Amino acid sequence: MTLALILVSIVVAAMLGLVTQNRWRIPLLLVSCTLAVYAFQPLLPVRSLDFWLPTATLALAILAWILTTPREQRSWRINWPAAVILGGIVLVLGLTRYLGFSPHLTASRPPQTLQILTGLAAVALIAFLLTCLTKPGKAVLISAFVFIILIFIVLKVPQLAALVSMALRSLNHQSTSLALAQDLRWLGFSYIAFRLLHTIRDRQSGRLPAVSLSEYVIYVIFFPALTAGPIDRIERFVGDLRRPLALTADDLGEAGKRLVLGLFKKFAVADVLAMIALNGTNALQVRSAGWAWVLLYAYAFQIYFDFSGYTDIAIGLGRLLGIKLPENFKAPYLKPNLTQFWNNWHMTLTQWFRVYFFNPMTRALRSGKRPLPIPVVIFITQVATMVLIGLWHGVTFNFVVWGLWHGLGLFVHNRWSELTRARFAVLPLRWQAALNVGGVLLTFNFIALGWVFFALPGLSISVHFLRLLFGLV
Repeated sequence: MTLALILVSIVVAAMLGLVTQNRWRIPLLLVSCTLAVYAFQPLLPVRSLDFWLPTATLALAILAWILTTPREQRSWRINWPAAVILGGIVLVLGLTRYLGFSPHLTASRPPQTLQILTGLAAVALIAFLLTCLTKPGKAVLISAFVFIILIFIVLKVPQLAALVSMALRSLNHQSTSLALAQDLRWLGFSYIAFRLLHTIRDRQSGRLPAVSLSEYVIYVIFFPALTAGPIDRIERFVGDLRRPLALTADDLGEAGKRLVLGLFKKFAVADVLAMIALNGTNALQVRSAGWAWVLLYAYAFQIYFDFSGYTDIAIGLGRLLGIKLPENFKAPYLKPNLTQFWNNWHMTLTQWFRVYFFNPMTRALRSGKRPLPIPVVIFITQVATMVLIGLWHGVTFNFVVWGLWHGLGLFVHNRWSELTRARFAVLPLRWQAALNVGGVLLTFNFIALGWVFFALPGLSISVHFLRLLFGLV
């Protein structure tokens, strides 16, 4: 997000938190979050796509709520205001195309009103058909789960995204030769997908609490966490949402502190480091190992301050709105081993994968008729989890290698820890402190070397840069 959008978000959050009465809290928050979905979406070269993608976000949230809510809890008497608000905002935003000025709520001029009405009618029809299901069966929920993953794959695989862009350009009578994967920048979908998948999976297991349409949509598109997380759990989020909003001096102080800290991290530190941080251009221009390490370390700190800065801003905005979003970073570069690093870096992401992939896969491998040995289970689950986390960032070979790098590193640390834990426990405290410092330095440099695959666009340039780091070029 730009600084202007962040400042507007702070003003909106402050107004909602300080002025809104509890009776109007949820409706006004629903309106604000819905408008933010459109306002945050960047301009796209495919005609009207920057209007349809936010609309698709709302449609997915509505349909997912229907699928994950028992029929007896889908009371129209309770939920019709939310449906009217969502449909009304989409229609009103569409009508702004006839104004003589741009209200700056959509990135480009909205499509024709008839097209919008057709889209709303299609969503309403699908919603009606889904509401006819007394209880969505396992097959329906699995199909919804797979559908969201397929959308994610299309967005993350450059070749598929380019093909979809080509098809959309053809429908809009635009040049298909200009189609690029970047044409499908669906703002916030990576985090939206995790929230939808979380609720679908918890519905399957019977752990999902009953929530209204307003509560569910606000959870999915909560504007402070829309673009960069953290990934909250719906039961915790709704618990905060249902509490009476009464901001205290501590809330305001904490919100102000996190907002100032986040803005400083992002715009005073991360954006300055970005000028020298490793990228696909300067990786080929640098000639000495010393400068190569400077670029790499600059990138390591730039990505941390950028991401943790956004997290601080999201947490600060959430506090103004009475929502205590979970922490996402706790000094990860100061941890003495890779396991502790991943327990403190993008914590909500690792916790999500731990709950919905790592733990179920571990149980499956250990509960068979012939369970695998524990070291083999650890190897398979850690490597598979980290590769999936890599693919979540982008379906490219470099992200696979980055995932393998961390998966193998975690496995080696796990085995080393098992072998040496008893010996290290009896060492004098000064030796333990020295080993801890050495572990921090070793872990940080291991992580920094992994960022090479994360920051650069291809494997060949990554290998070239790694050789340069060690004076082999």
